[in-house]
Amino acid sequence: MSEGLPIHTSGLTKCFGDLTAVDALDLDVASGEVFGFLGPNGAGKTTTIRVLLGLARATSGTAEVFGRDVWRESVEVHRRIGYVPGELSVWPSLRGREILDLLGALHGSVDAARRDELCERFDFDPTKRGRTYSRGNRQKIGLIAAFATNADLLLLDEPTTGLDPLMEVTFRQLVGEVRSQGRTVFLSSHILSEVESVCDRVGILRQGRLVEVGTLDDLRGMTVHTVEVRFAGAPPDLTGVDGVEKVEVSANSVRFHLRGRPNALLAELSRHDVIDFESREPSLEEVFLAYYGDGDHADDRGAN
Repeated sequence: MSEGLPIHTSGLTKCFGDLTAVDALDLDVASGEVFGFLGPNGAGKTTTIRVLLGLARATSGTAEVFGRDVWRESVEVHRRIGYVPGELSVWPSLRGREILDLLGALHGSVDAARRDELCERFDFDPTKRGRTYSRGNRQKIGLIAAFATNADLLLLDEPTTGLDPLMEVTFRQLVGEVRSQGRTVFLSSHILSEVESVCDRVGILRQGRLVEVGTLDDLRGMTVHTVEVRFAGAPPDLTGVDGVEKVEVSANSVRFHLRGRPNALLAELSRHDVIDFESREPSLEEVFLAYYGDGDHADDRGAN
């Protein structure tokens, strides 16, 4: 079989009774990229990952990892994947080192020296028993086990749950190192700053459907810019200018949203005495809210 993309899905659908958790998902993830899978809890992110792992069977459509069917060829697929769940359960009586040894043996391609280095970088004590570890330390076990493998694809489902900010920085550094090695990372998250800091492309999932895919610049370009203009005298009325929305006037300044090209706005402003002009591109959070609105993101629909 020829080598395929790290992830390829076509029409991928997963239903639980009357609930459609993943709806006709078409997605390609290229080798060597960090792909952010973004959506609120309940959007279908975890269900998608479970299908890619062969832990859940698709209702319809196809899903392949490196050209192999994730359900029929799951053993071969697992040899090339490192996986971190959103919350890792550990064996309570085993020590941290024993848990890492067991996870490494199950995967079969662990760099022991790299694993020791990761324990130091994550400030993880492997001598304690599983029952004594906090949620954050249990998450470190999953991250250390996954990043110590030579896996070609890392599937990370809310991987920084429970980590303190310093350890989140370590995680982001590791993602960059994996990318530099030409390996692929599929990062499912609802932490916008995390996705913004490490991902090459982002897919936004809404109620099981992929509503947009692109680079961060692509996604920002499809949303509004926040603009503030200060005038020497009384500000003009900009409400009728093409692309200008949500105008707020105060003293000698005007604040508004600009959608699309600025040509009409610049033509209008050239007719007035402008003292200051500031335009800010939207953050990923603003892009995200542009798709989810003020209330839709609270709809969990019962499936992750």
